[in-house]
Amino acid sequence: MDKFEENLIKTREQLLNEISSLSFDEFNRRFEMNKWSIAQVCHHLVISESLMAKAIMFGLDQKNQKNPTKTEHIPIRFVSDRSNKIQAPKITEPSSEPFQVLQIVQLLSDSRNKLMDVFSKIDDKSILKAIVVNHSVFGDLPLDQWVELLYLHEQRHIEQIKDLKALC
Repeated sequence: MDKFEENLIKTREQLLNEISSLSFDEFNRRFEMNKWSIAQVCHHLVISESLMAKAIMFGLDQKNQKNPTKTEHIPIRFVSDRSNKIQAPKITEPSSEPFQVLQIVQLLSDSRNKLMDVFSKIDDKSILKAIVVNHSVFGDLPLDQWVELLYLHEQRHIEQIKDLKALC
């Protein structure tokens, strides 16, 4: 298992630990009309992960390779800093319908299984450094950074969930 997979697993465990004991009301409570509930944050993560898996598959299918020595890594770590406000692309906005915790846990499991299925089909993971796919926020992004972005994005939202839980 590589460090990306380890980080994905560790981050997902943290997320599940944060939400597993919440009641339906705590999970779906919105403290402000223009802010998401914890359930919506989690639904956003499901949608985002599914889209990222599709983007990775698209990149692998297209084999839009650049010279790996010339592929620049973009500073995506700023995603972890929640003082940097990032508007979620419309396509990743969650449903306003309420969710059961177990329903979201299943959706998270399904999206992760699809992602891991994509990874399982990659014989040589080093190819991820050489293939770029356009990202709506970062522009042309090597696929290995799409993977890194997955867990950084999830970590960002875990902190948001902790803040929301503190309001309950």
